[in-house]
Amino acid sequence: MKTIAWIVLLIGAACTAMYVATGLGGGPVAWANGWLAGPILLVFVAPTLFSLAGKLGGGFAALRGGVPKQFRGAPIGMGTVISVGRTGLSVNDQPQLAIQLRVDAADGRSFVGTARQIVDLTELGAVQPGAVLPVRYLPDGSVALATDASQPELQAALNRVQLAKGHITPQQLRIAEHGIDASAVVLAMAPTGEIRDGRTVAKVTLRITRPDHTMFDLTQEKALPQSAIPRVQPGSAVQVKYLPHDESEVAIVTSLA
Repeated sequence: MKTIAWIVLLIGAACTAMYVATGLGGGPVAWANGWLAGPILLVFVAPTLFSLAGKLGGGFAALRGGVPKQFRGAPIGMGTVISVGRTGLSVNDQPQLAIQLRVDAADGRSFVGTARQIVDLTELGAVQPGAVLPVRYLPDGSVALATDASQPELQAALNRVQLAKGHITPQQLRIAEHGIDASAVVLAMAPTGEIRDGRTVAKVTLRITRPDHTMFDLTQEKALPQSAIPRVQPGSAVQVKYLPHDESEVAIVTSLA
C-alpha cells in the first residue's frame, strides 16, 4: 500500500508541474486542462493512501497468510472468540474485523486480547463467538491470529494449552506426542452428569483398530468440549493415538481446522 501511495504521489507531482507549466499565461480556460488531475492526486488521493496504509498495518500481511512483523515467532495460544465487530476498513470488499478473544496460554495464563484481521466474507462463520482460534501473543497482551503457523505447530500448542488447563494429563500428552495413529469407532457415549471447566464428562467406549488390523475395546471417561460431542456419538469414526506397549489409555485427537 505504501508503494502504491509513493507512486501516486510521484505521478501527482509530475502532473502538477505540467499543469502549472501549461496554465501559465494561457488565461483562465488553460487552467482547466487535463493536467488538473495532478493536483487532485497530490492533495487528495496520495494522503488518503498513506493514511490507509498506516491504519491497515498488518492487514495486508494477513491477506498473504502471514502476521505482522512483531508477532513472527511469538508463542501460540488458543483464543476463544468473545465478540466480533467491524472496524470500518475493508480491502477488496473484505472487512477488517476486531475480534475480542479470551486467550489461554501454554503457561496456564488467561487474558483478553483483540486481534484485527482482514477476513474473507466466506470465512465469517469461523469467527463467531465461542469459536476457538489459534493466536500469537506478545508479553503486553497484544494478539494476532496465527495464520502463519503450520498444522504440527498448532497441534503442539493446542496440546500444551490443554495440559496447562488440566484438560489432559501428562500421560495423555505423552500419548498425543509419541503415540501411534489409529482409527476407532465409538461404540457408546454416556454423559456422567458432571461438568468440568465447561466440558461435559462422559464415558466413551471405543473399538480401536491396531496397525495389524486387529482390534481392542476400551472404555474411558473423557471431559469433552461442547464442539466435540456431536463427533463422538455411537457409530462415529474418530482418530486416536496410543502407546503400543500400553493399551490402557488412548487420546482422542482434537485438531484445529
